[in-house]
Amino acid sequence: MRGNVVDLAVAVVIGAAFTNIVNSIVKGIIGPLVGAIGTKNLDVYKSCIKNPCGIDATGQPTGVEILWGSVLNAALTFVITAAVVYFLMVLPMAKYLAKVEARRKAREGVQETMEITELEVLKEIRDTLVAQRGAQGVGAGPAGPRDGF
Repeated sequence: MRGNVVDLAVAVVIGAAFTNIVNSIVKGIIGPLVGAIGTKNLDVYKSCIKNPCGIDATGQPTGVEILWGSVLNAALTFVITAAVVYFLMVLPMAKYLAKVEARRKAREGVQETMEITELEVLKEIRDTLVAQRGAQGVGAGPAGPRDGF
């Protein structure tokens, strides 16, 4: 339980630090790529539902705007963060755990094979001893106390 809490704390700290990197990638790379088509800042993209949209003389917004550029920016940030976390943390850890499990199963398989082999060898030794005692008992005369199994 304690190990899981430590893992979770490390993940939170790394995630918080990683957010700045992802935000920089979105603003520095994705934003300019989108800016080749339109504007560099995704937050500028919006649609007006109720006209006229803008700001009146008193500084109050007029109309109803949908800020779909902000949603797109947040979605891109989430997708990039999820992809990086998956490909740099989750996938390598899953592969590592699969290798460890395969090694453990291989060791158990070898141990099981060795146990079966030892059992077979012990059976062969027993059969050989029984056969030797049977051969000694035929030509040795009356049965003694050792031959009475």
